[in-house]
Amino acid sequence: MLNEFAAAVIRTTESSIFVRSAGSGPPILLLHGFPETHLMWRSVAPILAGRFTVVCADLRGYGASGCPVSTPDHSPYSKRAMARELVAVMQQLGFPRFAVAGHDRGGRVAYRMALDHPDRVERLAVLDILPTGEMWDRADAKFAGAFWPWSLLAQPEPLPERLLLAAPDAVIDDALGGWGSPSSIFGAEVRTGYIEALKSPAHVHAICEEYRAAATRDREDDTADRRAGRRIECPLLALWSGRGPLGSWYSAAGGPLAIWRAWADDVRGGPLDAGHFFPEEVPERTATALQRFCAADR
Repeated sequence: MLNEFAAAVIRTTESSIFVRSAGSGPPILLLHGFPETHLMWRSVAPILAGRFTVVCADLRGYGASGCPVSTPDHSPYSKRAMARELVAVMQQLGFPRFAVAGHDRGGRVAYRMALDHPDRVERLAVLDILPTGEMWDRADAKFAGAFWPWSLLAQPEPLPERLLLAAPDAVIDDALGGWGSPSSIFGAEVRTGYIEALKSPAHVHAICEEYRAAATRDREDDTADRRAGRRIECPLLALWSGRGPLGSWYSAAGGPLAIWRAWADDVRGGPLDAGHFFPEEVPERTATALQRFCAADR
């Protein structure tokens, strides 16, 4: 449960971010997805801490981090705002430049960070995602059925908030048991931790706002960047579930690496034989891939 990592709450101009950190060497920021918290890195982070200074953060609105008041356009929960805040957190921790790896929602914050703050991000790893705008533009019936949080949680309040708060255990069990990874990899303590994180009305509202931002502000930001020719300047590692949809649904477009190469010049990576939650299912393989990528050319 990362209890051996130092815990801290970093105050920002807008809210607060909970982090756990340990290790020494080049810094790497690890960002989680939905419906998780920083606990998803409980087996990967200790391995990385043998060679790197590892910072595991709860995203804005998730876990033990703060929930700033939102606005009608959802901009406080845009990936741009979330990335800006985490850059400030890393600066406060003494890391003006760092590598970042993000899984699921955290991957969306991570690539936005690389686009908006190229002077801060040395290396970028995105785990089981494609760019937000690309996924919305290519959405079809399969997408709607498999990625239900994208459309459900983006609905106007209070419907999705009421649904999540009414049955947080059902949401967690459906995600942990139905997205390609065996439910046995999530112990009772981890499952309980994820459920507890969905019992706070403020945090559930923040999570829904983050999904609403993805359907609007984030998509608009991606479109604007593509039109302006902005690209990710740092090396990019893309890893995805070999049992999930990314490797098959987008084959007509050349697969995940081809899609990411439309966004960045230096792209590498491939699938891992595991489900969506592969950092928790195959942590050694995930850590090895991140170690090799972050240590390359040093």
